[in-house]
Amino acid sequence: MTNNQSLYYRKAAEEIFRYALESVEPEKLVYKAVSRKGNRLYIQHQEIDLTQLNRIIVIGAGKATAPMAQAIEEIMGDIIDSGLIIVKHGHSVPLIKIQTIEAGHPVPDENGISGTQQLLQLVKETKPNDLIIILISGGGSALLIDLPQHCILEELQTCFDLLLKSGASITEINTVRKHLSHVKGGGLARQIFPARLFTLILSDVIGDPLDVIASGPTVPDPTTFADAWSIVQKYGLEDKIPYSIHYHLQQGIAGNLPETPKSGDAIFSRVNNYIIGSNSIALEAARQKATEMGFHAVITGLNIEGEAAIAAKELVSTARKAGIDTTIPKPACLLSGGETTVRVQGTGVGGRNQELALAAALELEANEPIVILSAGTDGTDGPTDAAGAVVDSNTMIKAATKGLDEKDFLANNDSYHFFRQAGGHIITGPTRTNVMDIMMALIY
Repeated sequence: MTNNQSLYYRKAAEEIFRYALESVEPEKLVYKAVSRKGNRLYIQHQEIDLTQLNRIIVIGAGKATAPMAQAIEEIMGDIIDSGLIIVKHGHSVPLIKIQTIEAGHPVPDENGISGTQQLLQLVKETKPNDLIIILISGGGSALLIDLPQHCILEELQTCFDLLLKSGASITEINTVRKHLSHVKGGGLARQIFPARLFTLILSDVIGDPLDVIASGPTVPDPTTFADAWSIVQKYGLEDKIPYSIHYHLQQGIAGNLPETPKSGDAIFSRVNNYIIGSNSIALEAARQKATEMGFHAVITGLNIEGEAAIAAKELVSTARKAGIDTTIPKPACLLSGGETTVRVQGTGVGGRNQELALAAALELEANEPIVILSAGTDGTDGPTDAAGAVVDSNTMIKAATKGLDEKDFLANNDSYHFFRQAGGHIITGPTRTNVMDIMMALIY
């Protein structure tokens, strides 16, 4: 494998990834789902007579909600009475009718608490002829945030941080989050009832489960306080979480606190939830782009999860098998999506995509004609400014010339600083969308 070949295929991988990002730009997805013709508003083919409405309020939370709100304003114009969205710091766009509050993610901050209080005030005492449009995307669990009774923000932050570093899946993490909140797990729908409610959702969870995305604020919650506590125990956190969190969950198990609303509750009778964007849309766009570029492209999976380092080994193994599989001519492009986890044991800086890419680089043999890319569609992998990374067998050669011990970086969960020195980072800036991660293997 020559350096020119290496550079060409690494650039090709990034070009395919960036094209996939364009396919899930929130504005495009909203325009496909919402339209207006005179006094008629259409949301996913449902017709709404605007002359019968009292108020229209737009609210939301998530990393992609600002461009979603921008599209809603352009479609609906002056018929919006008021609105408020909560986005991650640095993810705002200019809006006219809808207020924007920037807040902390993935660990919540005071802005998130204040923003959620203001959002709830906006929809307080809604009437049956009010229309509430809710915009939800990944990140909503940390941005739409309130405090359990007797708990302070620092204690909730500690709990969230422990969960994020434990290796728990997003479904498990959000099960706990839902039972530490009055707005998650259907709680927001409970507070908006009896107004008519439409939720437009960008999914960042494998399988698109409505109750897990952003902790399902407008969806019936099938989980319980007992489920939340079992997750705390599963990851050995019962003696690490703050006492106020421990006490709150135990009070819920004892029946001294109300459960999250369940399926069949009347509050969901006027709720419509629609997924308008997902990982599968991005992967199909990537497949089409790769095909246009001359690759034999195949989507191999939509549910990649588990430890990032283990997923990396499986990805390289699959790429090797494809390299000798005569049914997939070379050059080949294998595409998959999902969201891995990292059990943080070191003190370094990184994210699941960078960790996966670094682990994959360690698996590749000298001159092996394989390029591996792993990147998040939100443009921010962990607490870093990188979306992810792209690697091949030259990655380790370059690292060696710089005196970098890649195994040490991986053991210390310090993939970010490895790629800062060895090269390979994918930097997109905040994409203002979020439909999980894309993993790619090019074989030539």
